[in-house]
Parts: sequence; C-alpha cells; structure tokens
Amino acid sequence: MSMRLAIDGGTPVRETMLPYGRQWVDEADVQAVVEVLRSDWLTTGPKVRSFEDRVAGYVGAREAVAVNSGTAALHVAAFAAGIGPGDEVITTPLTFCATANCVLYLGGRPVFADVCPDTLNIRPEEVADKITPQTKAVITVDFTGQPCDYEAIRALAEARGLVVIEDAAHALGAEYHGRPVGTLSELTAFSFHPVKHVTTGEGGMVVTDDPDLAAKMRIFRTHGVTADFRQRAEAGSWVYEMVALGYNYRLPDINCALGLAQMDRLGKWLSRRREIAARYTEAFAQMPEVDVPRVLAGTNPAWHLYVIELNLEQLRVKRKEIFAALRAENIGVNVHYIPVYWHPHYQQLGYEKGLCPVAESAYERLISLPMFPAMTDEDVDNVIEAVSKVCAGYAL
Repeated sequence: MSMRLAIDGGTPVRETMLPYGRQWVDEADVQAVVEVLRSDWLTTGPKVRSFEDRVAGYVGAREAVAVNSGTAALHVAAFAAGIGPGDEVITTPLTFCATANCVLYLGGRPVFADVCPDTLNIRPEEVADKITPQTKAVITVDFTGQPCDYEAIRALAEARGLVVIEDAAHALGAEYHGRPVGTLSELTAFSFHPVKHVTTGEGGMVVTDDPDLAAKMRIFRTHGVTADFRQRAEAGSWVYEMVALGYNYRLPDINCALGLAQMDRLGKWLSRRREIAARYTEAFAQMPEVDVPRVLAGTNPAWHLYVIELNLEQLRVKRKEIFAALRAENIGVNVHYIPVYWHPHYQQLGYEKGLCPVAESAYERLISLPMFPAMTDEDVDNVIEAVSKVCAGYAL
C-alpha cells in the first residue's frame, strides 16, 4: 500500500469511485416492471395492494399503506396520528430533515431531544425532559438501521398518552428483542429510495396494526377522497367525497412491481449488509483514530448505513480533511446528518445551535462509509485500506 495520500499526489486505493450506496436492479426487476407496463393498470391497480400485503406480511403488521416517498410516509403517519396546529412532537436532530418537516406540514412544532452517545439514537431520558402539555407524539429514528430503546420509549409514551411514529427508513429487516421493526410502534414509516434496502425508485410505506389509522392514511394519500379510481371502477360508480385536505401521494403499480421483485432478495441483501458491517467493525475496532458503531444487546440492525466517528484528539486535522482525503482515494464517503435545526429554514423559525450537544458533537466527527449489498469483497477491502491509509497519514 502506497502511504502517500492521493490528495497529496499519491496513487488512489482504487481507480473508480465507490459510492456510499446504490440500488441493485436485475433482469427480474426489469421484467416485473415491463409486465405492468403491458397491463391495464399503471397506478391505483392490483400491484399496490400486493406490495402492501407483501411488506406487511414481512414485518408482521396488519395494515400497510404505500405512498410515493419516505417523506410522504412520514406525512401521512403524522396526519393519522392527529398532529395539528399547536401540537409539539419530540424527535431527534440527527436525521434527514423530512422527519421533522412532516410536523411543520401539519402546523405542529418539532421539539428536538438529544441522542445517546453510543448508538446516536434518541435518548429516552431526553424525551422525558422535553414533554409538555402540548406534546402529542414522539417521532423516533432508527439511525443506521439500529432500533431505538423502544422499551423505554413505549413506557414513556403510554404513561403520557403519546403516539409513537417510528421513522424506520433505515431499518427494514431490523429486529428489537426478537420483534421485527414494524411491530414496535403505532405507526412505522419505511423508505424505498434507491439507497435503501429495497427500492421502488421513489416510494414509501407506513405499517400499523390499527385499521382506523390505515383508513385515514389511505384517504390522505388520495387527495382526501373516500374512493380511488379503481374502487369507483369496480363499483361502477362515479361518486366520491373529499373529506379531508389530502395530497396526491399515490405510489404507481409500476413502482410497486419493482418493489415486489426486490422483496424476493431482501433476506440475502440483509445478510450481505451484516457481513460488510462485521468486516468493518473487525478492521476498525482497534484503530485509535476512529470509533465503530455500538450495537446494543437484543438488537439486530439492518445496516442501511455504517458510520465511524473520528477521534479528532488522535488526528492532526478535522473531519473535512479526512472526508476529502477519502474521496481522493475514490471512496465515496458521505455524512449523515447535519443536525436538522442547523438548516437555514429552522434557524429562521427561531431554533438555535446548542440545543443537542451530543448530536452536534457527533456530527462534527461522523463519516458514512460505503454500504450496499452489491459491494464485492474487494470493494470492502478498498474501504478498509483507504480508511487505514488516511487515518495513518493524519495521525498525531
């Protein structure tokens, strides 16, 4: 291994850029989509319910509602939970902005609670401290695909009459004390973006055991009307009623066909993600320059992301320089996430930096490594080599 860093003119670890995540589409996926294109239904057709049933069955939920993005999934879940003007919803700052935005969409106010320093999931004690008479719900995030401490969060929620909405965009296939994600909260939202565990291109889904909540979400995703086009066609009727101010959040059959085909390989892909995570942890656990993720007893993460935290006290540079050096080695690292309330829109709403010091400190040190099931063993070796090379190059 050449120890001269690529950013200083050395030879990169690999010749081409390895992305941090990407989809895996094969001929079976293509054929599934082609069959729908040749069918009578491109949207609001039978593939939608088939995909919903498949995901519900996989996670062990009674009901599933497909929508056209993970953001839409959070929005319909928040609507079903009854969030409205004046309501406060406690959530984590260490997430994509959609987690908190869904509260704003409905006129509520996100309240940010700090994270656990080990898992970077929302800390139940911080949630407890943030509860007020206006608190309506808690939106958890299973960061990187590791479930939160739902025993503690559920106890809090039940004692205070709060709804738990689980943002499980990272966590399809994860388990918590033997129970699959999808059975831990009243409402669980998934994402099917291309970098997630299965993809529909864009798409999302909410699962629940409550048929009344599912009914509210189905109405909300279709403009707030009581019957979609297929239902009216089957009934031979033109009549529908708009009973709420909903949105067009429908997920077409084309996308659902892709998702159904992808579900056939989810088990194999989860196994591969876990193999890659184990390789990374073994390689980096003894490196003083980085901390590896901590997996709590009783959880089995789905590993959407694998993040390392830089021990900046052991390095001559900050995260910015390490990030640039790894990109120069053709390792497509990323950062998840900028604390939500640091974004200009939230600053304009009056949120100030310093609200969640653990999350803010973690953000300054986080780097997401490539993690997707199509990675070869050589790809994994390249990542390990590059991280070792860069950290050695900048070590004190």
